[in-house]
Amino acid sequence: MDLKRVKNEDKLELCRKYYLGGFALLPFLWFVNSVWFFREAFLKPPYAEQKQIKTYVLRSILGSILWICAIVTWVTIFQLKRADWGATADYISFIIPTGEP
Repeated sequence: MDLKRVKNEDKLELCRKYYLGGFALLPFLWFVNSVWFFREAFLKPPYAEQKQIKTYVLRSILGSILWICAIVTWVTIFQLKRADWGATADYISFIIPTGEP
């Protein structure tokens, strides 16, 4: 979609939908929202809806960063402690590695 052709009210509504969609355990929407609306929020000349778009973009950036940190932390802990957790780790693993722990 070309945002140049969309009315400012529709941009705000779309930005809001992507922001709220991120709360449905879809943090990728926050990332997309951040990238897609960054120019609208910070680089375009001021218009009425820009302040709200800016708020949604900043919150989307923060949400994306928090999710990335959480996922990296979980993967790191799981990779380091998987062998120590024994059968519990096997139950939550999709692929069980073969070989010595």
